[in-house]
Amino acid sequence: MSSNRILAISSSRAGNTGYLETALPLIKSFLGNEKLEVAFIPFASVGNYDEYLSRVKEALKTFPHYINLVLPDNGKTVIEKCDCIMVGGGNTFKLLHDLYPTGQMQLNFIDVIRKKVDAGTPYIGWSAGANILGPTISTTNDMPIIEPKSFNALGLFPFQINPHYFNQKAEGFNGETRDQRLEEFLKLNSGNSVVGLPEGSSLLLENESLKFIGINSGVLFQPNENEEGFVRKEIDDGEDLSNLL
Repeated sequence: MSSNRILAISSSRAGNTGYLETALPLIKSFLGNEKLEVAFIPFASVGNYDEYLSRVKEALKTFPHYINLVLPDNGKTVIEKCDCIMVGGGNTFKLLHDLYPTGQMQLNFIDVIRKKVDAGTPYIGWSAGANILGPTISTTNDMPIIEPKSFNALGLFPFQINPHYFNQKAEGFNGETRDQRLEEFLKLNSGNSVVGLPEGSSLLLENESLKFIGINSGVLFQPNENEEGFVRKEIDDGEDLSNLL
C-alpha cells in the first residue's frame, strides 16, 4: 500500500459537463507532463471498445500520453509494459466478469492489475473503474446483467466504494434510498466501511495519504466503535481519510 498511487473518480461527468471534463485537472496533476504509456481497460462497456477508446482519447487530447487499448488477447503485455492503468466506467458486473478468466480466456486480469499497482504503477478509474478498487463490488449501483466469477474485486482499498452517490428520494417513490441500500450492506457485512462518492468527487491516494476531493460532500459509513452498528458522517473537500487504509 505504501507505494500505491490511485485516483478513484466517482463518474465521467458531473452535471452537464463534457466527458471527463471535471476530472481533467485531477488527472493532469496526478500524471504530470511526462509522456506516459497508458493501458486503458474498456471492459465495463457493453458497446464497441474502439469507440470507447476514441471517446477517452478525445477527452484527453491535450495530454501528451499515449493510450493503448487493453483486449483479452493483448492485455497482459499491454498492462505489464504500461506506465499507468486507466479503467473506464460502465457496468461493474460486466467489468469484473471480463477481468476474471472466462471460457477460452484464462488470464486473470485481477492479479495482473493488482501486482502492477502494488509495484507503484499509477491507477486511474472512474465509476465502475473506481468501484472495483474495494474488496468487493457489493456496493455498486449497477444491474447484474452478467454474472462474474466472484464479487471479489481488486482490494487495493480496504473499504468499499459507492460511486455516483446520491441519496435524495423522489416524492411518491417507494424504493430504497441509497443510504438505505448501503445500510443493508453494512448490516450483513459488519466491520466494513463504505465511502460514498457523489458525482464530481474523487479519492486520491499518494504518499500513504488518502484524501477526499469534491465540491459536494461525500459520506462515510464506519463501524460504531462503542456499540453494534455503524455511524454515518459527511466528508468534505480536502478531508484526510488515511485512517481508512
